[in-house]
Amino acid sequence: MSMVVAIAVLIVFVGSFIFYAVYLTWFPPPPGPPPLLPEAPDFVLIAVFLLLCLIIAIVAALRLAERILAPLNSVAEGARRIAAGDLTARASPGDRSLGETAHLVDDFNAMAQRLEDTAEAMVSWNATVAHELRTPLTILRGRIQGLTDGLFEPTDELFGTLLWQIESLSRLVDDLRIVTLSDSRRLEMRFVLTDVEQDVREVVDVMRPRLVGAGFSVEMNTRPIVLACDSVRLRQALLALLENARRYATPGRLQVLMRVDSDGLVVTVEDQGPGLSPDFAPHAFDAFSRAEVSRSRQLGGSGLGLSVVRAIAESHNGRAAYKASATGGSIFEIILPLNGVTDAAPSRSMQP
Repeated sequence: MSMVVAIAVLIVFVGSFIFYAVYLTWFPPPPGPPPLLPEAPDFVLIAVFLLLCLIIAIVAALRLAERILAPLNSVAEGARRIAAGDLTARASPGDRSLGETAHLVDDFNAMAQRLEDTAEAMVSWNATVAHELRTPLTILRGRIQGLTDGLFEPTDELFGTLLWQIESLSRLVDDLRIVTLSDSRRLEMRFVLTDVEQDVREVVDVMRPRLVGAGFSVEMNTRPIVLACDSVRLRQALLALLENARRYATPGRLQVLMRVDSDGLVVTVEDQGPGLSPDFAPHAFDAFSRAEVSRSRQLGGSGLGLSVVRAIAESHNGRAAYKASATGGSIFEIILPLNGVTDAAPSRSMQP
């Protein structure tokens, strides 16, 4: 708009000299003193020039208004379509020489794309949740119906199976709750000063019989560190990493390490393989992600364990990370900020 005004002023300034020169050429002044007011031919010529300039100004204004209003009208139409439920609506930037309107259209299209992706993810999420809940519910219904019809004997083993399915269902619901609350930034945390080393050792001691039974030898290298964190959630995250290793890692040495570096307090679980493929590794912490779907279902995985780890780490203002080890195994890390950390003693190591 500033450029348009500057050009208009320049046209008026230069045009006045051109008009004066043309006027004197076509209508030379009569001899004698100049008249006080323009004569009739002068008024006619001035009116013709004004009319031509007005036509040019109207055409230029309409073209400029069209360039400005076309993308704005496209954004308005797109907004109406999205409000009506059509998330595929997009705005057209038109002439991109007007930078501000082009940026507005680009931002609007980016927002619309994100809304569409969110809606598609929600549909996929709901379908996956329904599928994951259906499996244990179907098993429970079949067993209970069999008991009711007298097809199954009410043995301790059967009741143990039913109880295990109920626990699996409860764990799945709790994992879904944590991931959902974390995505909406509503996961409540109770931060208290906690001896992280003690929590790590207690979780490992709880999991050790199952890990040893699966063929793992657990090694620990920890250090006494007091950190302001949610002890219950941190235990849950470490338990999920150990359970993930028990299900999918190759039996062998399993290392649980603690260290402090520039990133903060790092709790690491390292196995000896087989590791994650380069294509799947960036999505390892996504909800319901599985490197091998059939194998995961055979081993009872829901695809939520690592997403719970990430949710808990991020709720501590930290992060969860994965990298391949030098031996081809997996290294999963929970990285927590050092706010409120007290290093109580040098590191200690222990192995069975």
